[in-house]
Amino acid sequence: MARAFPDPPATLVAALARAARFFPERGIAMLDSRGRTLERRSYPEILAAAEHGAGRWATLGVRPGERILVCLPTSWAMLDAWLGAMLAGALPVAVAPGASMGGGEAQRRKIEQLVASLDARFVVAGARFARDATARDTPRTAAVALAMEALDRTRAGRVQAPAARGDDVAFLQLTSGSTGTARAVMIRHRAAIHNALASDQAIGAPYGVAIHQRAEAMVSWLPLNHDMGLVGCLFLSIICGLDLWLLPPAAFLARPRLWLEHLGRHGTTFAPAPNFGYQLCVERLAETALDGIDLSAWHDAMTGAEMVRPETVDAFCDRFAHRGFRPQAFRPCFGLAEGTLAVTFDQAGRGMRTRPLPAGADPALGLSEVVCLGTPIEATEVRIVGPAGQPLPGGEIGEVRARGPSIFAGYWNDPEATAESLVDDWLATGDLGFLDTEGELYLTGRNKDVLIVRGRNIMPHELEWLAESVTGGGGAMRSGAFSVARGAQGEEAVLVVETQERDPARRDAMARAIRVGVGRQLSLPLADLVFVRRGRIPKTTSGKVQRRQLRAMYLERTLERLV
Repeated sequence: MARAFPDPPATLVAALARAARFFPERGIAMLDSRGRTLERRSYPEILAAAEHGAGRWATLGVRPGERILVCLPTSWAMLDAWLGAMLAGALPVAVAPGASMGGGEAQRRKIEQLVASLDARFVVAGARFARDATARDTPRTAAVALAMEALDRTRAGRVQAPAARGDDVAFLQLTSGSTGTARAVMIRHRAAIHNALASDQAIGAPYGVAIHQRAEAMVSWLPLNHDMGLVGCLFLSIICGLDLWLLPPAAFLARPRLWLEHLGRHGTTFAPAPNFGYQLCVERLAETALDGIDLSAWHDAMTGAEMVRPETVDAFCDRFAHRGFRPQAFRPCFGLAEGTLAVTFDQAGRGMRTRPLPAGADPALGLSEVVCLGTPIEATEVRIVGPAGQPLPGGEIGEVRARGPSIFAGYWNDPEATAESLVDDWLATGDLGFLDTEGELYLTGRNKDVLIVRGRNIMPHELEWLAESVTGGGGAMRSGAFSVARGAQGEEAVLVVETQERDPARRDAMARAIRVGVGRQLSLPLADLVFVRRGRIPKTTSGKVQRRQLRAMYLERTLERLV
């Protein structure tokens, strides 16, 4: 039922207070691995817990602007720590917890890099990480490690942070960096507010009414360290006064039916997910497993974070049509961390629309059609530019650039990278595509090396370092990682490794060690692992691996494999 909607807040702090005042009957529910409600808190209760969390940080001496890494799974502990840090005036940084990142060694290395690059005041994590950090000979990490249990025992003090302003940086969002270390994207309060409200407007566009006036709830399994989970679900729910039901990511991966069950239980709902989430539902849920599923109340199914694949959308619509799902509910979109989240939305409300794959598109996408990702959100511009930065006419492929109130404030303590990404106030996204005559965006590839697998950005260096730690490579002998499309499953990781080892048995042992290491430490299966002789991987004169040329050689089958 439509209700009078309060004026927009200026900051995320004000948004949380506003939700408690104007939507006291709504809130957030945490679900367990079987989809049962563990605990539900109303927005007044969430605000009270966040204020108590801010008091704990104040007792620990946290000052405004200090960085706090929150390395916890989806939970009340994560929300209390993150929201409390923001209310205390600190800059919270959501970091993937160990279980979702893989083995402890990968987590330790990433945390140490982040502590150094961000000069973090605290890392709040599970008791095991805090204990191990204290025991290891890494003084900087040990000094900032804080178990969540210790934070819970801290008495709340008085918060003396100045009132937040719209132009202040509210939090840092991690994204892939070209040097192998994650970059921290600075997001202002006003950018986060604008992105949520503009997304609300775009989602409601086909109906002629804002989505918060017709929807009642969101259901999400997306991790809160992912911008789609944090901004697209948490912030959007708080700002628009929606009920939010959070399912642990691992629960969805094991039992995708749970997500669909809850999408039919809480009134008019909408939910975002990467392409692979919809594909998982198609692959894992047989017809016999769909009894009791009713998706007629799921009015908007946003899809983004990775290439939207037409065969996945078609298969999902076919599988769940008799369960009430409407093809028109699919809403493809485009966004990235540097844009806070959303940049374009399909605002037509007619379901997926495609065009034939144009000449010049990346053949490794494995597509015959590209999906329409809609028009820019409110007050945002998108244009396509050529190699020299010149604007290109409609239909021509070039780099996608965006400008508007949601664009980030730069990378933390990295002016050089900021200058590369912000060109005359335009964000150079690193994605390739074209605009049609209606100004709607289609992606055709990307000119950056990042791997996007299951909606997750992975730096190629992470795979390459793991391989070289097994082979003893590096220096003259290198590795190269990239992704290629594997049908409806989307992009998968490929690793090419140089070696001088001639014994096939020893190479097999190295291959097993590399696969196990990548699986344990990055939670990533390799679609292919290719050994080549030293010098076969193309490099620049300075020794940098030319990954795009390497991928082209792999696709053209011109790599000289060691069998």
